[in-house]
Amino acid sequence: MTTIDWDSLADSFDQEPDHGLLDPGVRAAWAARLADWLPGAPSRVLDLGCGTGSLALLAAERGHRVTAVDLSPRMVALARSKLAGTDAEVLVGDAGRPPVGERTFDVVLARHVVWMLPDPEEALRHWASLLRPGGRLVLIEGVWSGTGGLPAARLTAALAPLSERVHHEWLSADPALWGRPVDDERYALIARSAPPERHTEVVDVHLILRRGDEVLLARRSGTGYGDGLLNGPSGHVEPGEDVRTAMIREAREEIGVELTPADLRVALVMQHRGPAGQPRIGWFFEAGYGAGGEPYNREPEKCSGLSWHPLSALPDDLVAFCRAGLDAYRAGERFVIHWHEDGDPIAHTPGTPDRSVILPATVAATAAAAASATASATASAADTGTGTGTGTGTGSATDTATSGSTEAQDR
Repeated sequence: MTTIDWDSLADSFDQEPDHGLLDPGVRAAWAARLADWLPGAPSRVLDLGCGTGSLALLAAERGHRVTAVDLSPRMVALARSKLAGTDAEVLVGDAGRPPVGERTFDVVLARHVVWMLPDPEEALRHWASLLRPGGRLVLIEGVWSGTGGLPAARLTAALAPLSERVHHEWLSADPALWGRPVDDERYALIARSAPPERHTEVVDVHLILRRGDEVLLARRSGTGYGDGLLNGPSGHVEPGEDVRTAMIREAREEIGVELTPADLRVALVMQHRGPAGQPRIGWFFEAGYGAGGEPYNREPEKCSGLSWHPLSALPDDLVAFCRAGLDAYRAGERFVIHWHEDGDPIAHTPGTPDRSVILPATVAATAAAAASATASATASAADTGTGTGTGTGTGSATDTATSGSTEAQDR
């Protein structure tokens, strides 16, 4: 640690070209470097050991909200004068433990400060704790002939466990920064913390199995969510799967139907959120009855039965977002948001606010959806005729799934 009476040096501090930045060329050189080191968007910057506020002023001029700290009351007075007219805040305090309370910052900036601290590694750990997720430390240091300093290797090693990566810039070779050529070690280290955790959403898949105007629904049981309510055969995408593969797997696991990629058509995509839940992305796929075999309940521990229901007269006891998806599908829509408020019921409940938001598709997509729905209904109706051997009209084999609201017996 080096002890210096900074109050006594304050009035002459700006005479050094890289301190006061009074020379336009030197000022422009530092402004260019800060433009690279600081975020492009306005951010919260903590300038530690700010001196008379020259770098703080450059940051404020770029739209950043600056908090500057220096141990010397005289330096702080000069910095406040220099930063007058900006929204910068200048505080008297120890750079190693700045008096910023619980506040956090996008950038902690320190120039020629770390080398004077009694425990540089401890200071760096504390500074890193002041960063917001994805924030950065910008440290300008060096080793000065006869006066001390810190080599870049030591600071880089100290920063390694605190950051995702450390970028090193050699500054000695740029005389514009110093107002003259220099031959000692001068450098900048930009240490970036781990980026903020990215938002992720569970992806689920839902099967709309068509038999003429009817769709197959399953009654939930023993799942812990929406038990007793109907929804289509569905499940989550597992690691390494695409949505089509997941739909084929779920159809096989839940209703014993062996679908192929050619059997599936995308019906709609829905972003949905259950009451007090996290958002999910749901892919609804359509397939025709008869593809992959006769459906039956393969998961009696999760489903109390299967039943066929007219798409034009769906029951009310459906999981709300599933009912919204089927209604949108019947209307020829392709993209839907269904966003529950925290107090909403899980079940579709007539008379409550409709949480569906239809997102417009392109004209071509809308026309294709309508054509696909017509073709699917025609094909499914043909499948349920005499050619399938399962009866006529909308009837079905009674040992698998019954029409209307009567449920099938589990196999």
